Amino acid sequence: MEIKQKLLVAKIGGNIIEDENALNSFLQDFSKIEEPKILIHGGGKSATKLASRLGVKTEMIDGRRITSAENLDIVVMTYAGLLNKTIVSGLQKHNCNALGLTGTDANVISAAKRPVKFVDYGFVGDVTKVNAEVIKGFLELDIVPVFCAVTHDGNGQLFNTNADTIASEIASAMSDYYKVSLFYCFELQGVLENIADKDSVIEHIDLEKYNQLRDAEVIADGMLPKLQNCFDALQKKVSKVHIANADFIKDKTIKHTTLSL
Repeated sequence: MEIKQKLLVAKIGGNIIEDENALNSFLQDFSKIEEPKILIHGGGKSATKLASRLGVKTEMIDGRRITSAENLDIVVMTYAGLLNKTIVSGLQKHNCNALGLTGTDANVISAAKRPVKFVDYGFVGDVTKVNAEVIKGFLELDIVPVFCAVTHDGNGQLFNTNADTIASEIASAMSDYYKVSLFYCFELQGVLENIADKDSVIEHIDLEKYNQLRDAEVIADGMLPKLQNCFDALQKKVSKVHIANADFIKDKTIKHTTLSL
């Protein structure tokens, strides 16, 4: 039986990205990981701030951004430009040879416009394909891919795509070649039982527990799609999924949330 090489897929969110010290600390720790690794980043808070400065309204429904044409321009400028290159340069600072990518670069992540059902999300794309072979090629050259949350449809249309979803889809696609661990990194220690108590970490969540927490509205807003992405990844053969504080990247013993089916 073939033993697959380990691969870490990590996703960082806006609260870490916007804190210069927290971001630099994370990138330094991430750079020290010797196994192949991929980084995905969001940046919604930065995009919202820029939209506000430009007088463009931001609308969210169930933790997901409604992306008008104006908002799409802001998202692409923020995610693919300033944030992506800031992160890549930060990794290079720590001798980690990184390459910043959108889904359209090398046709790595294709997407289709989200169908209008109850809500029209605008220029939001749902991932249809991840070109794992191309990503594998970068990894074999010891290049660390750094993905922002921008995809395309192959016909010239860019889309805003949820970064948690991109992390889940990339991790799932790469599981054909690697033993993949998926790490959702944010400022808290994990999923909390009580949002007012930062120590009330739920250390293990399976599908049954997830449904109970959702029905009881213990988890809501942006945490709902995040957890759904976790379970999607596990169902697609990702080995491990964790939600944790940034320090988990260097210390696996700290309190955190582990997901399982």
